[in-house]
Amino acid sequence: MRPRTARLGGLLAAGLALSLGLAACSDGGSSAEPSEGGSGAASGTVKIGFMGDLTGPNSGIVIPPKNGAKLVFDEYNKTNPATKIELVEYDSQGDGSKAVGLAQQAIKNDKVAAMIGPAFSGESAQVGPVLEEAQLPSITASATNTKLAQNGWKYWHRILPNDSVQGPGIADFIAGAAASKNAFVIDDKSDYGKPLADAVKGQLETKGVKVTTDSLDPQESDFSSVVNKVAATKPDSIFFGGYYAAAGNLLKQLRDKGVKDAKFFSADGSLDKGLIDGAGAPNAEGALVGCPCYIATADVTDEKVKKFADAYKAAYSADPAIYAAEGYDAASVIVEAVKAGNTTPEKINEFIKTVDLAGVSKQVKFGANGEVEAKDIYMYQVKNGAITLLGKASEAKLG
Repeated sequence: MRPRTARLGGLLAAGLALSLGLAACSDGGSSAEPSEGGSGAASGTVKIGFMGDLTGPNSGIVIPPKNGAKLVFDEYNKTNPATKIELVEYDSQGDGSKAVGLAQQAIKNDKVAAMIGPAFSGESAQVGPVLEEAQLPSITASATNTKLAQNGWKYWHRILPNDSVQGPGIADFIAGAAASKNAFVIDDKSDYGKPLADAVKGQLETKGVKVTTDSLDPQESDFSSVVNKVAATKPDSIFFGGYYAAAGNLLKQLRDKGVKDAKFFSADGSLDKGLIDGAGAPNAEGALVGCPCYIATADVTDEKVKKFADAYKAAYSADPAIYAAEGYDAASVIVEAVKAGNTTPEKINEFIKTVDLAGVSKQVKFGANGEVEAKDIYMYQVKNGAITLLGKASEAKLG
């Protein structure tokens, strides 16, 4: 995911990566040292970073995975007094240029041993070369852009399916369970929203669905140009590739314009109550959101998932939200690495390559390109002013 287009581009990231040079490679890591023989608990403190939008307009989809990660580390620290894990937060506000500077700080000054994040796709594209040059392992719990796995990075990992899985999965639901014949696909021009919308469009067309497309600028508040085109087209379904702040505003303007019968769809960037708040509960009712994430609900029966959901609610006075489980699983991988005596970036990275962990969100196992092997997409729907789980996109049905 990514909330705004990168401003400085890959050249800045590459230049900063080169400026880190060998110093980052030799000085990075934590203050803890592995025990003799490379196994067993180490002593000291291991610093692990978390990077993402923690105070910006789309922080609602980043705070839950941060909380999930913190929950794991807090649980670990209670029972492992010799080696502590310190979570260091880096608030990028989803801005790629800011994220690059924070990555430099994490490597050179804070000497973190691993990074959870960045959270969004655009900042991940800019920060990736910096972390790779410094040989610092990272696991993102929410960045879905497909191209991130095509850079040949050896220290980058993603704990959820990418948009080449998410987009077609949602499109299959639109064409199948929703029986759409005439769709309007809108994107927010970002490194996240545009490729995702393109993936949805392409898959819909293979299903024989007529597709009309347009784009909007999420920094603007008036979407009347797009809304008027949608109204004139009279689609039976609308898909928006972007984030909940713009999605809620778009949905409100569509309903105010009289576009009331078309089913409204979006993806993981909109899976937040901010969608409902922005559109207004009556306008948001029935909206459908796909996600390569599993949100644990109160009635879950799986013992491990229920334990996580109960612990999360006890810690944060809220039910787990989007990517909370993925953040928990990413942190769990790092905890298992540390438990095995792997406290340097290189050793943590080697552990990540071989991990096969029964997580809360899925079985966590990474391919050579850093992609997780699990590929499930889930569908959620707004019902009675709340986001509810319908089930896997391949199986879910509309009531």
